[in-house]
Amino acid sequence: MSNPASCFTVFDENVDSLALPEQFTFPFYYKPHPLAVVAAQQLQQQLKKLDKAILDTDDIDAGKMFGVLVVQNQAQQLGFISAYSGQIAGIDEQLNFAPNVALKHIDDALFSQQSQIINAINAQITALENSEDYQALEQQLATARKNYEQQLVAKQQAMQVTRKQRKEQRQTGQEQLNADDFEQLKTTLAGQSIVEKKQLQALKQDWQTQITALEQTQAAMLGEINGLKKRRKTLSKNLQKKLFAQYQFLNAHAEVTDLNAIFAKLPEHTPPSGAGDCAAPKLLQYAYKHHLKPVAMAEFWWGAPPKSAIRHHLHYYPSCYSKCQPILGHMLKGLNVEENPLLTNPAKGKDLTIVYQDDDLLVINKPAEFLSVPGINIDDSVYMRIKTQFPAASGPLIVHRLDMSTSGLLIIALNKRAHKALQKQFIERTIEKRYVALVAGNITENSGVINLPLVLDFDDKPRQMVCYKTGKPSLTTWHVLERKNNTTRLQLYPKTGRTHQLRVHCAHQLGLNTPIVGDTHYGEEAERLHLHAEYLAFTHPISHQRLEFEVAADF
Repeated sequence: MSNPASCFTVFDENVDSLALPEQFTFPFYYKPHPLAVVAAQQLQQQLKKLDKAILDTDDIDAGKMFGVLVVQNQAQQLGFISAYSGQIAGIDEQLNFAPNVALKHIDDALFSQQSQIINAINAQITALENSEDYQALEQQLATARKNYEQQLVAKQQAMQVTRKQRKEQRQTGQEQLNADDFEQLKTTLAGQSIVEKKQLQALKQDWQTQITALEQTQAAMLGEINGLKKRRKTLSKNLQKKLFAQYQFLNAHAEVTDLNAIFAKLPEHTPPSGAGDCAAPKLLQYAYKHHLKPVAMAEFWWGAPPKSAIRHHLHYYPSCYSKCQPILGHMLKGLNVEENPLLTNPAKGKDLTIVYQDDDLLVINKPAEFLSVPGINIDDSVYMRIKTQFPAASGPLIVHRLDMSTSGLLIIALNKRAHKALQKQFIERTIEKRYVALVAGNITENSGVINLPLVLDFDDKPRQMVCYKTGKPSLTTWHVLERKNNTTRLQLYPKTGRTHQLRVHCAHQLGLNTPIVGDTHYGEEAERLHLHAEYLAFTHPISHQRLEFEVAADF
């Protein structure tokens, strides 16, 4: 475990020429301050010297997030402290990292005792579920239900045959028999029908009696198992609360609160797994406890990318939303923090260019950093601009969307009829779309297809990740236009319309493994996201004329 007195690291190089930032880093959207970059590079040099066996363990086989916090000590000396997200066995013996926020539970006898009780309950549940009696009962019940179904179907099919035969007998008798004999025949056939129905009813009752008896025996066994599971859940919840209570977070006002209190105010109430163990909370906690003034912070990825989310070696990343945003919301109180740029209207001073207009639709060229629809904090958007400019327009207006940072062609329906017809074309994928992008690297192949299932990364909204279990299919074809200055210009043809599809397909290791230039979600910041919807072709919803539009990118 880290020695708290030794976590303050002095800069190896002279940083006197670097001015201190006026405000502390807004951790969810930032460009690393030069001081933070120097600190990160110094840590990276130390990581290179680490025992390779440590960084090749199962704990870090897919890389790790590291963080640096530039601080001033009470003597006004500048330095930094380092931390990593999660756990890495053995690394603290070689480098001095800020310790975990919660430490008490490791040697807590009560924690250990209750964990043993829960483990014992788990063993009881497993033993009961795997017992010969329970397994035999499950098999008997499954066999009984299967036999009942087979016999029921066989009986019903046989009854259909005899019912058809009786119908034929009635028809023949009506034609060939006298009235008395025909009445006698009908009585006989009716009796046969009654007997078959009684046999069917008896079959059902017999099997239902057998199955009910087995189910009652199973319910008795399940009652014991469910009782144990209920007790386990209660004990686990109580233990979890005690564990979360060990995470006591400070802020610049010296106020203390724990994980339970922080997440109690949120809809999910319960902290997600790993909350409090990320680098940023560790860094700030250490600084507050040791009277170090936070100056600037940055987090970077070290090592191989994970299988699902997009992370690139040495790239800087913001703190995660689901785990860190609630915690840092408390920990940053009392610091002069940069304004959240996501609260500033990016469309201010920008105009929408109308490429095509008639009574039913518009085609516009949306600038980069311009919302398609109103956001949580910002109303200004394509929707609001069109609604103001075309007050007589009816219906939802927006047929499809572009990411805020993506520029290019967008179709607007001016009435409900046009909207419905255009939406149908998107659903049936008869609308042709083409994008142009500039990616940060040389793509060696000339063309290809990317097919990766995408799903929202709930730990890091709004980013998407690849998931073969829950992800939705997403397909993109591409080909290279130009390679120049270690960048590649591409044309991209999305066959589906998933959120961030093109951005993920370019950046993910199973895609092109090269993020789009300026992609702050999956790559590195630039003057803009170099992604542009340059071509659209569709059928006019009213005249049924095929329309084509192309607007070149400004990059």
